[in-house]
Amino acid sequence: MLDPASSLAAGRQAYAASDWSGALAGLSAAREDAPLDADDVAAMARAAWWLGRMPDSLAFAEEAFRGFLETDRNVDAAMTALQLGLLWITRGDLTIGNAWVHRARRLLADEPDGPAHAYLAYLDASLALMFQATVDWDEHVDRLADLARRFPDPAVEALALAGRGLAALRSDDSARGFALLDEAMLPVLAGRLPAEWAGDIYCTVIHVSHELAEFRRMEEWTRATERWCEQFGSESIYTGICRVHRMELRSDRGEWTDAEDSIVRECADLAGGNPWVAGEGFYQLGELRRRRGDRAGAREAYALARASGIDPQPGEALLLLEEGDAIGARTLLTLSLAERDALARVRLLRAAVEVALACGDSAGAASAANELRQAADRFASAGFATWSAHADGMVALAAGDHASALAALRRAEASFRGDRQLYELARVLLLEARAHEKAGDAAAAGAARDHARGILDRLGARVEEGVARAPAEGPLTPREREVLALVAEGAGNREVAQGLYISEKTVGRHLANVYLKIGVGTRTAAAAWWHAQRAAGPGGGHADAGRADLHDSPDSAGSRPS
Repeated sequence: MLDPASSLAAGRQAYAASDWSGALAGLSAAREDAPLDADDVAAMARAAWWLGRMPDSLAFAEEAFRGFLETDRNVDAAMTALQLGLLWITRGDLTIGNAWVHRARRLLADEPDGPAHAYLAYLDASLALMFQATVDWDEHVDRLADLARRFPDPAVEALALAGRGLAALRSDDSARGFALLDEAMLPVLAGRLPAEWAGDIYCTVIHVSHELAEFRRMEEWTRATERWCEQFGSESIYTGICRVHRMELRSDRGEWTDAEDSIVRECADLAGGNPWVAGEGFYQLGELRRRRGDRAGAREAYALARASGIDPQPGEALLLLEEGDAIGARTLLTLSLAERDALARVRLLRAAVEVALACGDSAGAASAANELRQAADRFASAGFATWSAHADGMVALAAGDHASALAALRRAEASFRGDRQLYELARVLLLEARAHEKAGDAAAAGAARDHARGILDRLGARVEEGVARAPAEGPLTPREREVLALVAEGAGNREVAQGLYISEKTVGRHLANVYLKIGVGTRTAAAAWWHAQRAAGPGGGHADAGRADLHDSPDSAGSRPS
């Protein structure tokens, strides 16, 4: 058995070699026989962090903080308090995190400026961003820049660059913002920052890439982070929202079976310590299940997201639309759009176009598409531009402008293909098939539809083609048309329910709506109406489902951090 001195030496040697398990074992063994100094306890905190043992890491860090205070090492105590603040904030507990930041601020108030003050300014800027405090944000970013000039430390420089990059993005200067964030990553990649702070910058870059739909950048930095983690044998760098974005990327790439299992595990792990981030994970779970046709599972996941404080839009609205409830979908989106700022609204606008068209509101659809187009220009986002092309294609198709629809949809197709967003690619191909069909090119329509269905079959996905093609035809919603089409082919309610993954009660409700809208009272009469419509070709009837005010933009609404 090693004596205390040998255990301490072994623990320190393991820590220096990034052997986190060995470090924790050696230092813990040494502490059983004699108290450790604050530096060794701080090493235990970092080793536990790398091993993903967050409660232990927090407890060791608090012990190290007390040890630094007892030996009058106020700057070291303040740095430990800042690390604790960062860890609590990334876990989603802003109250405790803010308390530790305030404690660090008090300790540094009487100390001359130094690198520790830069870490404080960085956290102050992050908190200001969370609460949309623009004036405070600018003040803290300026303070960071000043400290970086006065103290040429790689870590301080990286923090300052990250702050300036985020400030540029807030000012709609995406090119400069991302250039600064990319530059901030260089000392991170070189291992010049403490691990916790490196992780925060990594996740910040990945998160803002997600916010602006910069999927290629998001994937590139995710891969870089994975490589960086490999040298330490740990993925603890992925805290909170970063883990959700990693799962989102896997889902976009079609890794659905593994992705769903991972999301379920991650959400269960995050729910206790960071419910808001778990809510983001539950939303991604709902989206995955909706795309696979598991509507009950999707509804359950969206409910869990809402219970965690996340508004599950536009996914929940699209689920209602797929079930034939365009009015309900419109209501959900209208409420959500009214509560979001210009950037957060962007993620809802494609769905707003689709829902408005299903409600027969071509003006609302055009307005939402126009807002999306302006956002793509304002934020200089390639992802937003792709969504805009998709939306423009839907609007043009609904208006009967097949050439413009195909031009826009092909732009979206090329981008989704390049980003390997397979589900989105299939949706656009189905719209292209519809445009070709209306233009009289049956061969091109068949090729596009076969391509889309091949992708969907490989994914195990379902796309409601009635919804995907966007324009509402006749007085019925897309779901009502699906139900009636099966009924007209002789299917009973149970067969319709099984074929569309809905309940028999829902089938009955849809049929009741159909009878009312087309003015018939029997199943046979409804089937005859359907066959007559098919024989007459597209264009018969008009849906007067009310106008969707989805395009109304609020003056300003604070966005939640995500």
